Amino acid sequence: MTTKTTTTETTTTETTTSIVEESTFLKELVLQVRAQDHYGVYRTWKDELVIANFVVSKEKKSKISVEGDVDPATQLRILCFYRAIAVCIEKQTGKLCQVVTDLSHEGFGWAIVWTGRLVVLSRTLRDAQRFGYPSLKKLAAQGERLVESGIKTVEKFPDAADG
Repeated sequence: MTTKTTTTETTTTETTTSIVEESTFLKELVLQVRAQDHYGVYRTWKDELVIANFVVSKEKKSKISVEGDVDPATQLRILCFYRAIAVCIEKQTGKLCQVVTDLSHEGFGWAIVWTGRLVVLSRTLRDAQRFGYPSLKKLAAQGERLVESGIKTVEKFPDAADG
């Protein structure tokens, strides 16, 4: 006597979109970070992992000392953040944007985005050693807020933006 067992498998396809796919700013931030990856370390990493260092919890921030110099990795993260903002503004306005960051060894300084003769965005940086956001969602919201602010500034002063 033989018994025959039949099994059927059902598969469901879930469509989940990541926060990076939903945010133009985060997509550009991923591109900026990958552009700095000269050895191809991030080539196979998921986008969320590439920008994971931008997420710093309150607990982690409180443990980061502001006594020492700002490490080069943090300086690069800050530069990538503002470059992503500049590129997003550039794509939406058609105006070439440039970025400069100036940080003292103590973690104080400026980040400036400009086009032509117009300063599109100027931010004071304080405690740069602790640069980061509590979540990717808040990172995206702040980046998109700064992009919108920059676009409004370019639209308000088009002659200065043409330089």
